[in-house]
Amino acid sequence: ADTVEDEMEMATVRHRPEALELLEAQSKFTKKELQILYRGFKNKKGSGVVNEETFKEIYSQFFPQGDSTTYAHFLFNAFDTDHNGSVSFEDFVMGLSILLRGTVQEKLNWAFNLYDINKDGYITKEEMLDIMKAIYDMMGKCTYPVLKEDAPRQHVETFFQKMDKNKDGVVTIDEFIESCQK
Repeated sequence: ADTVEDEMEMATVRHRPEALELLEAQSKFTKKELQILYRGFKNKKGSGVVNEETFKEIYSQFFPQGDSTTYAHFLFNAFDTDHNGSVSFEDFVMGLSILLRGTVQEKLNWAFNLYDINKDGYITKEEMLDIMKAIYDMMGKCTYPVLKEDAPRQHVETFFQKMDKNKDGVVTIDEFIESCQK
């Protein structure tokens, strides 16, 4: 009865998710896992979609010691694959499916997409620096050992020394994947 009730509930939300069977086929989650995920997702926002502000509010609860606003913005854009300003349950499930159960290749593609802020197919030092600063802000000032002010920039320089194989100042998806797999 619980399963039937969950399916009926899913069918009546304002944003109607795809049939559970289709989502189950497209993701790496079981029907039961999808029902549990949906229950948690819909509890946060009754409409079946989450806008960026709500996403930031939810994400900030995981990092109370820092400011996760900017990193949550980048993460939201990576989950919002159709770039319509909201993350649907389907968007959420597909991203989570890759992050938790995807192949190494799928996870690396997802990570590259996160770092490629303007989605032009390259990671620039500026993009990587924006992400690094956001991660350092999210971790807060209470890290041990205490981080130096130029730590994000040093991190980016190290990243580019390893990743930018042809030294052209940008990292392509091929360079990224090849370096990460080594």
